[in-house]
Amino acid sequence: MTIRVDTMRRIDHLAGVPLCALLSPFVLLFDWLRSLVSQPSSSPKKVLFIELSEMGSAILVDPAMRETIKRGAQIYFLIFKSNQVSLELLKTVPSQHVLTIDASGLVPLIISTLKVLWKIHQLKIDTVIDLELFSRFTALLTGCSLARRRVGYHIYHGEGLWRGKMLTHAVHYNPHIHISKNFMSLVHAAFSSTQELPFSKILIKDEDIVLAQAQVSDEQRDLVRQRIMQCLSESNASDSLKSTFPNPLILINPNASDLLPQRRWAPSRFSDLISVASQKWPEAVFLITGSPEEKQYAQNVMNDAKSSNVINFAGQVKFTQLPALYQLADLMVTNDSGPGHFSSITPLATIVLFGPETPALYGSLGNSIPIFAGLACSPCVSAANHRKTPCIDNVCMQAIQVPQVISAIEKLLDTPTNEMVINFE
Repeated sequence: MTIRVDTMRRIDHLAGVPLCALLSPFVLLFDWLRSLVSQPSSSPKKVLFIELSEMGSAILVDPAMRETIKRGAQIYFLIFKSNQVSLELLKTVPSQHVLTIDASGLVPLIISTLKVLWKIHQLKIDTVIDLELFSRFTALLTGCSLARRRVGYHIYHGEGLWRGKMLTHAVHYNPHIHISKNFMSLVHAAFSSTQELPFSKILIKDEDIVLAQAQVSDEQRDLVRQRIMQCLSESNASDSLKSTFPNPLILINPNASDLLPQRRWAPSRFSDLISVASQKWPEAVFLITGSPEEKQYAQNVMNDAKSSNVINFAGQVKFTQLPALYQLADLMVTNDSGPGHFSSITPLATIVLFGPETPALYGSLGNSIPIFAGLACSPCVSAANHRKTPCIDNVCMQAIQVPQVISAIEKLLDTPTNEMVINFE
């Protein structure tokens, strides 16, 4: 059990603003005194990335982390303990370099935060890159690290989102370019030998964003294949389908995290999608994926689908087995959530449904097609509102119709899986 998202937001605002105001003078004084006695090294040597709450961001920041390694620095990563498994998919960060904060309750949060700050000082981290969009908590972590280079997003002349004077390298957050490019601009600022106002005055090209692919062994694929065949043998599918591995194998991810529940396409729409698709592709098998906690949610989708070729696969594989599952599958349909990004480290063709957020900023970097209704009110969440919307009726998701998704499935099933597409538009 973790602290509720809205509770975290309230704490971040009510406690974060005064703490930033209180600690900013001391951080600035420390920086000034240090500048009198020593000069910074020519380039970062130990870089800590901070991204606590979004598992998908561990994938989106990977090109920036690899650029940091390419420039000769060691990298570390700070993340909520419940999300650290997301770093195991690409293994860019050595496991011993992953620091965690326990958000299971207020007391564990405070204790683990103090321990992490002590660890940061012990490691002699010289550069901290705050990836979060204007979180006061991560700003305080960045400032209290007292690293020589502290890089993060700054509001400049914008109103609200004030985070004090915790940064030495304040980067302009650009809401008009993909988040992976925004992350790359932070790395540029960290390694810059001159001050820019604002950072970062560089052109980041699409080809600069290169996403690594997951390394999956034959043994891992075989284990997942066996699990699929076992579930298939226990299902109501026809005997002919049970005798061979499904072709095509289509994954359905109907849920989304509690961080933004408005991203969910209605469960009934997913059920209808399976019903229509199973008629169009009678030889296909549909696996409804999700975490063990989402098993009942997946079951409800399955129960309403008019198809015998559907399996509740929620909780059937470990998180670290997802790349193997994605390599075995032919296609996935998902809400805008972690799986849309996790699949991008494999060739899996993926359809991602967007509503409160935009694919222009958060589109998958893999072989994917985003579907976005583009209503006048969406995207309604952004860095400017801490990704919190007043919406209780996600018409932007309801506007996406089953035939649109079927059309996208047709397009992707006919596209060779080695034709990778990065959607920045």
